[in-house]
Amino acid sequence: MPKKQKVPDALAELRRRAELDTLKRKAKNTVPRTEIDSQRLLHELEVHQIELEMQNAELRLARDEAESVRGKYTDLYDSAPVGYFTLSPDDRIRMANLTGATLIGIERSRLLGKFFSMQVSPDMRGNFTRILKQVFDDGAEQSMDLRLLSKDLPEKVVTLYFKRTPDGSECNVAVVDISTRKRDEEALRVSEIRYRRLFETAHDGVLILDPGTRKITDANPFMTTLLGYSHGQLVGKELFEIGLLRDQAKSREMFKRVKTQQEVRYENLPLKNQSGQQQEVEVVANLYLENDRSVIQCNIRDITARKHAEDTLSRSEALFFALIEQVPVGVYVVDAKLRLQQANPLALKFFNNIHPLIGRNFSEIIHLLWPKRNADIAIARFLHTFETGESYQSTGITKQRLDNGVREVFEWQIQRVILPSGELALVCFFNNITERIKAESAQRRLDLMAASNIRLKREIVHRLAVEKKLNETEYVRSRLLEHSLQQQAELRSMSHKILHAQEDERKRISRELHDVIAQTLVGINVHVAALAQETTSEPGSLQQRIANTHQLVERSVEIVHQFARELRPTVLDDVGLIPALQAFLKGFMETTGIRVSLKISPAIEESSESIRTTFYRIIQEALMNVVKHAKANKVEISIQRLADGTSLEITDDGQGFEVEEIIHANKSNRLGMLGMRERAEMVGGMFSVDSAPGKPTTIRVTIKTEPKTAKKSPSKKSVKRPSVKIK
Repeated sequence: MPKKQKVPDALAELRRRAELDTLKRKAKNTVPRTEIDSQRLLHELEVHQIELEMQNAELRLARDEAESVRGKYTDLYDSAPVGYFTLSPDDRIRMANLTGATLIGIERSRLLGKFFSMQVSPDMRGNFTRILKQVFDDGAEQSMDLRLLSKDLPEKVVTLYFKRTPDGSECNVAVVDISTRKRDEEALRVSEIRYRRLFETAHDGVLILDPGTRKITDANPFMTTLLGYSHGQLVGKELFEIGLLRDQAKSREMFKRVKTQQEVRYENLPLKNQSGQQQEVEVVANLYLENDRSVIQCNIRDITARKHAEDTLSRSEALFFALIEQVPVGVYVVDAKLRLQQANPLALKFFNNIHPLIGRNFSEIIHLLWPKRNADIAIARFLHTFETGESYQSTGITKQRLDNGVREVFEWQIQRVILPSGELALVCFFNNITERIKAESAQRRLDLMAASNIRLKREIVHRLAVEKKLNETEYVRSRLLEHSLQQQAELRSMSHKILHAQEDERKRISRELHDVIAQTLVGINVHVAALAQETTSEPGSLQQRIANTHQLVERSVEIVHQFARELRPTVLDDVGLIPALQAFLKGFMETTGIRVSLKISPAIEESSESIRTTFYRIIQEALMNVVKHAKANKVEISIQRLADGTSLEITDDGQGFEVEEIIHANKSNRLGMLGMRERAEMVGGMFSVDSAPGKPTTIRVTIKTEPKTAKKSPSKKSVKRPSVKIK
């Protein structure tokens, strides 16, 4: 039904004004002249009312149509497959449809008022802002591709279309999601690269031809190498022009067949390259569509080598069968169906009673020669070798033949081989060794007699060797006994030295206790007795005696402490090696007047207690030896922490000595060096002495690694002693 035509707004406005003017003129006559005039006025008012009602109906109809159009616009706007955004000049989103909100992944009500550029990938925001400003400045439509951030969704690749509104206050942006297209384009690009790579690296010649013009449009590198032409020389030529087909008629015939059959194959086509060399090729031509365009692809394979291989195979077959004929043992060939295919002259002689022979089932042949049980075993051997490829060899098979009743001895071997034709087959080698077995039997008897003679001679030689060995063993035993007695004597001498050293040390401690501590204690006793008899009438004298007694007590305590330090300095356990050495060296220099310099690494305190104690005792013993024997004025001590252990070096400027004499001396007063060496070896160290008469003496101790059992007693677990270096 057609819609009612609307009254134009301008015409309705003029009509309204005219009617109002008429009413004003009529209203000037306050009293109607006649009844007719009143009726006329009433009629005009009724007409005017009807016209107003008609205009009101038209306005309502126009409003409904506008609402309908607006609803349709809203539906189209929200359900459009493209995102729409309305942006302000400062990049804020004023309007957005549902598709746009879905692309960004934010609810539309929360999206309004946000900056659109914040939804753009950071590396593209600058370009987006520049284009938006340019659209607001000059009003020209713009477009760009960028990556759009999407909440909780992967990035999307989109195309933006910018268009400024006529009043220039807003910019409408259409957003088209091209992620799928970009992925398809990338997949197509990768596919094209893969195809081109296969095309370029193929080991067959490939030509692409136009079915309409029959001319070459592309060729791969292998084809240019095969023909000797460059790529430019091949493109634009027909097949017969490059020597592939004999003439133009053959080329047209091939194209006609390809268009009809979609595929054409040629075997053994001659091909002459640019240098004139003749080759044989195999050609396969296929017709297919490429981007809605028909193309022909020719795959050309050089079969010259294959032809040569076939000729070689033919010659190999002839050579194979010729070799079988000339083998000096019986040889026959059985195929996969267990049929006898070939036999050399010696094998034919063996099968001379079997007719027919060649082509006959080998199971029947065997059963005609041997008893059934033996024949079945032989056939099973043949089948097993054919199935698994395991060769079988049998020696000394003695059987009585059924065809001639003769007992013969054979050795035979079965092998699976590949014939020159490529087929699997079984080859059996056999040899009649009856005469050889008889000769070998006689030879074995001779060999047994000779072997017995040789064994007797060897027994005599062996007994002489055993007798000589017994004599040598007796000599070694006596030497070992002598060495054992010598070591026992050395051990007894060492025990005597240790006992003498212990007794000397006890004498020294006893003498010190008697001469020093005992006298001091007696003095204390005398002073105490005097104090007991002293009267209180002389307080000054009493105080002096108490002070003297106190000094004697302090001296006794100091002497006891000195003995304790000599036996085991407590500072070594309480503070560490460095303070203990400093205290000891200070007292040593004050007592002896010998200058001692100490160079020590602080890391030495990280070593185990056994190593620190060993270094202290070796330094103590070495300095005592310097005082007793060296006549030195200066001693240098160096303790360094190495990457793989610790080293100690003591050097004095004394008169030196003969190291060998001191180390191996049997005197009871030479235990210093031996004690230092034993202490070093107890912690897995190496001890060495470098000295000579009139030269300085240097003692070195090197501990490569700290043993895990350093804290255990040597009696519980033996310690491996490295060799002592004596320079």
